Amino acid sequence: MNVAVVGANGQIGKHVIRLLQENNNHSPKAIVRKEEQAEAFEQEGVQSSLVDLEGTVDDIAKGLHGTEAVVFTAGSGGSTGSDKTLLIDLDGAVKAMEAAKQAGVDRFIMVSALQAHNRENWNESLKPYYVAKHFADQALVQSGLTYTIIRPGGLLNEPGTGKVSAGENLSRSSIPREDVARTIVVSLSEEHTFNKGFDLVSGRDEIQVAVQNI
Repeated sequence: MNVAVVGANGQIGKHVIRLLQENNNHSPKAIVRKEEQAEAFEQEGVQSSLVDLEGTVDDIAKGLHGTEAVVFTAGSGGSTGSDKTLLIDLDGAVKAMEAAKQAGVDRFIMVSALQAHNRENWNESLKPYYVAKHFADQALVQSGLTYTIIRPGGLLNEPGTGKVSAGENLSRSSIPREDVARTIVVSLSEEHTFNKGFDLVSGRDEIQVAVQNI
């Protein structure tokens, strides 16, 4: 499967690209914002496209051309204001969905946030971010795309363990970014994750087992 990774230069995105490169069943396409990022991926043998999520749906669709799935890992980042959160994490995500449909791509995996679907459990200090994630996720559910929404807990840069807990309502906890990326790659073709959303934190189950029990 040819997989477009939107936000490929981010910390989760880079793990996803690497894992897709190592997987015999998939090949990655890095969707990035800057020319130097695209050049770096091309040097590693990864096809890339320059896409601005604040641009048009038509332009985003051109970047997704030739792919069969979209992984949306893009985000405005913690150093920006609420305006960029709305423009990237919400509107950019929705435009990516519209672009996927326009490009004939049906499979869409969204990286969201733990308990984004449950307003009562939002992190008060990150409320605009949770609002953006909540409504982007809702738009994906209603899009008609074959979706998976992965809602990870606190993200860590330590090496992954390959062991997770996945479910509808998990307590606040953390997970290495590498294990989020592994779950994304496993979920691409795992039908148990189709048209479902789930929280994801470190746990005791092998990733393949965890997603099969969603």
